[in-house]
Amino acid sequence: MPSPAADASGRGPYRPWRVRSRTESDPIPALRSAREIAEELRDGLSGAGARRAANELRRLVGAHGLGLADLSGSLLWSGRPADDSAVAGLLDEVLHTESLSGRVPLVAVPLHPHDELAGVLVLSGPVRRSAIREAAALIVHALERGRLEASADKAAQAELRALRAEISPHFVYNALTVIASLVRSEPDRARDLMLDFADYTRYSLARHGEYTTVAEEFHAIETYLALQRAVLGERLRVQVRVAPEVLAVAVPYLVLEPLVENAIRHGIEPRSEPGLVQVQGEAEGNDCVISVEDDGVGMDPEKAKEILAGRGHAGSVGLANVDRRLRHVYGPWFGLVVETAEGAGTRVVVRVPRFQPGVMP
Repeated sequence: MPSPAADASGRGPYRPWRVRSRTESDPIPALRSAREIAEELRDGLSGAGARRAANELRRLVGAHGLGLADLSGSLLWSGRPADDSAVAGLLDEVLHTESLSGRVPLVAVPLHPHDELAGVLVLSGPVRRSAIREAAALIVHALERGRLEASADKAAQAELRALRAEISPHFVYNALTVIASLVRSEPDRARDLMLDFADYTRYSLARHGEYTTVAEEFHAIETYLALQRAVLGERLRVQVRVAPEVLAVAVPYLVLEPLVENAIRHGIEPRSEPGLVQVQGEAEGNDCVISVEDDGVGMDPEKAKEILAGRGHAGSVGLANVDRRLRHVYGPWFGLVVETAEGAGTRVVVRVPRFQPGVMP
């Protein structure tokens, strides 16, 4: 029998590499499956993606059958049929004891996102204990993530409702007083301002969807500025410029008007001289960039940081609200940018993608 050939270095016999299957050497498919399972379970154990998650998880752990049950005991099953009575008894036991239980060939694991029972994972077949633990951990993580995202959505909606209700009584009183004073001397102007006031309150308080367009936001800005010019007279000058190509861009509802309101209330009103507010919207590549700038009193940059962090005075809550909602919708890189200094005015910049999946009016 011939001896094995030496390798090129002469150090010993050459042995060919052992051939491995793709699933054995490449972790990418398993990682991809885990990510897909987590995505499908974002709406819970009885959500629209739960069945697809069960099918993928069963394949991933190599179980003969796999079931997901919520707190009602409703079971979603994937794979080979199992004894219904055995599964039902096991589910009932785990839901009442909140502890792992098994009856060959079944095992049931309680699922505790945030230390609160949310359902049960049932497996049938020869599945390793480590795989059972990892499968349960994956489901729990997905449920926790889904709950956190749902809580964030609810918080954002609550903040939007609060912002809608935050019409300054001082502004309303002054606007209506000015309109009343013009009823006899300038009835046509009084009528126009009353229509502006109706538009402003309708847009601010009406039940809109989560998103609107740049065009609608700029219309609200112009209505608000018309009323403020009537109240402040020569003390307020305004410039509004918006490029046509960004008018149809979808943005979260009420993200621009609060910035203009803050520019007037905290930049122009405190000073005795006339002030200028400039609002611009333009396209920069794939982004829509909108700026609101005033030449008012400005503020300490550290104070601006406190306001954006939600620790400012009550009158500036709108800025923190807008900043949080922008970051929630577009990600951490798309919050407000505030440029300011004491006595040097303030410039607030909003940058959003011109096209964002899931964001539409």
